[in-house]
Amino acid sequence: MPLSTRSNFASPDDAFRAIVEAHRGLRDEESAELDAALVLILANHIGDLDVLREAIALARRRMLESQQQQQQQQQ
Repeated sequence: MPLSTRSNFASPDDAFRAIVEAHRGLRDEESAELDAALVLILANHIGDLDVLREAIALARRRMLESQQQQQQQQQ
């Protein structure tokens, strides 16, 4: 199964809002724990190691690109 990067939600904004709301009132450490638990639960739901590896690689690339853009803007 290839990694799908298109939204599969009927209402993507509602999905985003649900994630944001889940973090409301949490300290940074609690928020990180919630994220880790959610990642593990969803990774288990996917159940495909190749898809998981592809998603990890994509997330890392996006994070690094974002960091590079921020550094360029600060210069």
